[in-house]
Amino acid sequence: MGGVGAYAAEMLVRAGVGHITIIDSDCVAPSNINRQLIALHSTIDKPKVDVLAQRLLDINPALQLTAIQRYVDVEGVETLLQTKYDFVVDAIDTVAPKVVLLATCLQGNIPVVSSMGAGARIDPTQIRYADINQTTHCGLARAVRSHLRKMNIRHKLPVVYSTEIPRADAVEEVTGERNKRTTVGTVSYMPAIFGCYLAAFVIQRLTQI
Repeated sequence: MGGVGAYAAEMLVRAGVGHITIIDSDCVAPSNINRQLIALHSTIDKPKVDVLAQRLLDINPALQLTAIQRYVDVEGVETLLQTKYDFVVDAIDTVAPKVVLLATCLQGNIPVVSSMGAGARIDPTQIRYADINQTTHCGLARAVRSHLRKMNIRHKLPVVYSTEIPRADAVEEVTGERNKRTTVGTVSYMPAIFGCYLAAFVIQRLTQI
């Protein structure tokens, strides 16, 4: 429910999806305010799923909403996917849980669309849909693709990514974050557009437009 995921969820609900599950372990931090839908000074330190749940229910009070505050770790993915979903939207930015989620969906024939890296880029005209094997200039896509191949998973995987070469000076080291040693600076509008692309993909597939 960060920069990409919250926008995807809101666009799905505004488009008429009536049953949705949102999952995130984090609380809103001051550093989120530049790019995350639910990040305001009034929501700092509040669980992201709680803030977004309130917002989504304000959009559609009849929404059937499940909000889960937990880290999507390797061990917990199968449990999360025991529920039958029409579509999974992956907006995880950490490689290990992202790969396991995607692998489980692909092997279980669960429809899924995945966001690749929105950080360190500023040109929205270079955002694209593609199979993950056709992506370029995206380190996250390259890492995910490599891990899936090592697991002998070569299914087609639709993704949203940018063809723009990322800015090297946007990468910074971080401490105290689970499974992350670096973070990437992100301009306000790119994650929002990625999220809208994800939602559009799902809506078109569910309605066969």
